[in-house]
Amino acid sequence: MARPIAGPQSLLRTLNGRAILETLGRRGPQTRAELMAATGLSRTAVTQVLRMLEGAGAVVPAGVDRETRGPAASRVALHPRLGVAAAVHVDHHAAHVALVDPMGVVRAEQHAPFPLRGDRVEHITSLIDECLLAVQAPLRLVVIGVPGIVTADGGIRDDQGPDGGAFKAALISRLDCPVRVENDVNLAALAELTSGAGAELSSFALLLLDDGLGGGIVIDGMLHRGFSGVAGEVMYLPQTPLPIGAPVLGDAVVGDLALTNGRDPSLTLDQHLDAAAAGDEAALAMAAEMGRRITLVAGSVALVLDPEAFVLSGSAAHPVLVDAVQSVADAYAAQLPMRFLVSSFGPEAPLVGAIGEAASALRTTVFSSVLPDRSSR
Repeated sequence: MARPIAGPQSLLRTLNGRAILETLGRRGPQTRAELMAATGLSRTAVTQVLRMLEGAGAVVPAGVDRETRGPAASRVALHPRLGVAAAVHVDHHAAHVALVDPMGVVRAEQHAPFPLRGDRVEHITSLIDECLLAVQAPLRLVVIGVPGIVTADGGIRDDQGPDGGAFKAALISRLDCPVRVENDVNLAALAELTSGAGAELSSFALLLLDDGLGGGIVIDGMLHRGFSGVAGEVMYLPQTPLPIGAPVLGDAVVGDLALTNGRDPSLTLDQHLDAAAAGDEAALAMAAEMGRRITLVAGSVALVLDPEAFVLSGSAAHPVLVDAVQSVADAYAAQLPMRFLVSSFGPEAPLVGAIGEAASALRTTVFSSVLPDRSSR
């Protein structure tokens, strides 16, 4: 019998190895029988691949399965020292850091407001350093969600203008690992697409309200960023009687609405909404106007993209605001029917999205580092 050539065998080992690593990454510790069932590989193939992965330091024994009937079977798991990724959500006030392993499990977490005078990069990296002390594993990459327009090369354009990629470059220099910068609302949309309110939809638009109003657009199951990262910047969509270029919603608008309705403008949006939930008439009037503005934004998007649904996130998911939006939408339903859903993750949606993207990128990175290099064969 002719000996098989090396190329196809190397390719087969790589494919089998990736199938097993992906299964361990998504399902946690597995027995050989469970790996066979999940991947469709034979017992011999699973045994050979596990031997290769153990030699590469990618997998380790993980106890014994005593729950299933029959003889006890040993489990294997990804090696905990394969490394971690940092998922970061930055808003105008604070940074939230979570370290995740290849299975997407959060291993350490830190959250702290930005100092009044201080460097954003130094603040973020110090939080990551604190998390790394608790985990004792190498940092492989960072996924960070920020407000503002994010270009394809990771540059940020916010209310202080474009940064030319300086923020990303500073993080890479300080952390010495790859850094991916994303718009925070886009990450929230990815969270809903992966395991939230949009998981069963082929298209939807997420509307997230916090310091401002932002949109994340999913078309045919894919996030749509636009040519220059501007897709979803809905806060300045024209609305009568607002002047062109005026924000539809945001902290300043909420303050103006509070003054107009005789409420304290220093209160937060959520405080006004909680007062509305308690029956405060002035706060209810504020909520009604905010609901009208959000619904008109949704209507403008619907006329262009016609998504299956809109997902309300951040403060837009507050029950009072959801009711206000639905009330206005019902009034327009004969002319333009729109479906509204509530976010599965609320204010945490951008961080949840960053965690999911960081875990996925981490699996790709570490699996590539331990599998045979087909290009050298």
